[in-house]
Amino acid sequence: MTIHVNDLKFSCIIGILEFERKQEQTVIIDLTLQYEYKNSYIDYARLVELIQKHMILNKFTLLENAVLSLVDVIKTEFINSKELYIKITKPSIMPNCTVGISYSKIFS
Repeated sequence: MTIHVNDLKFSCIIGILEFERKQEQTVIIDLTLQYEYKNSYIDYARLVELIQKHMILNKFTLLENAVLSLVDVIKTEFINSKELYIKITKPSIMPNCTVGISYSKIFS
């Protein structure tokens, strides 16, 4: 089975620049999570809440650190996860484009 979370939008502290450490900015998260369904499903509402809380509480400096941390926490919380694709976008940091980072992980 595969869960898709698209356009999860919220504000948090993320970035290395001084103003980014003081002022929340919008991030958008897209995620695809493949998991083994054997009478055990993944609650997508719980998944969304986990992602949002983790990002807000940790106030990451780099998108790279945020992505890797989210991968770890998702795998820990949802042990039947098999493969994960996650993308974090910062839509308002640049005036003429949207920037972000993505990562894929296959769990053994």
